[in-house]
Amino acid sequence: MKLRGLVRHPLPVIPASGFKASVLGASLLALAVAAWPAGVAAQILRGGNRAMEEQYEQARLHDFTKLRDASHVNRFVELGLLVPLKGNRDYRLHQVSFPYARPEVKLFVERLATQYRSACGEQLVVTSLTRPVSHQPSNSSRKYSVHPMGMAVDLRWSTRRDCRSWLENEVLVPLERQGVLQATLERNPRHYHIAVYPRQYAAYVANLESRQQLTAEVRVAEAEAVHSTPTRYRVRSGDSLWGIARAHGTTVDELKSANNLRSSRIYAGQLLQLPSGS
Repeated sequence: MKLRGLVRHPLPVIPASGFKASVLGASLLALAVAAWPAGVAAQILRGGNRAMEEQYEQARLHDFTKLRDASHVNRFVELGLLVPLKGNRDYRLHQVSFPYARPEVKLFVERLATQYRSACGEQLVVTSLTRPVSHQPSNSSRKYSVHPMGMAVDLRWSTRRDCRSWLENEVLVPLERQGVLQATLERNPRHYHIAVYPRQYAAYVANLESRQQLTAEVRVAEAEAVHSTPTRYRVRSGDSLWGIARAHGTTVDELKSANNLRSSRIYAGQLLQLPSGS
């Protein structure tokens, strides 16, 4: 049996646990963008045959195998091609027969769940993950469903309008526009079906983390510059060596030594080197 499922190109290792701190505070809505015009979410989330064909094409491009039954799923779990989702304080699983998915799907769920709970105040509820062909419901597409490939997740439809609005307008619509997933609001029963495109989503997260890291480094550098001890001082009218030395925790002799001064005479505009440690 030829086993498939590995992405052809190596992806950056991004542990899901490392993102929880970054999504708090200023990064709470890291996935969010400005709200889209009314009706945009409904247009994107409507699904259809073309959407299903696109999802299936992505599975094919990733060289993913359509899993036949429970033993096939377990084999992929043993190989590490599928990873378990156990739930945490931010999300839970409800009647999920096979609590496994591609690593990037788990990353998506855990990042989203942290943000969803922070923004909405309730847990995200996962209702389906990997689902082999033998366990597909009668109303699913036997040809185009990507649940048997482990790259899809179904989420419960919240009864709260503000939660639905946040999820649709701040996450699903923007990410679908960026080509990292495709989401459909299914009607029977009502839920969100999301196909995560692993390569694209991993690259998106890596780029997001890189920008956040750069921003953090800039802020640290700016803070250090503000609070760092000055190494030079420009003389102003009325200054004296004694006053400058006192203000910077040094002595007149140390100031004269650091600047090769033979006297205590200084002039406005002169740039003095402050002794190290002052």
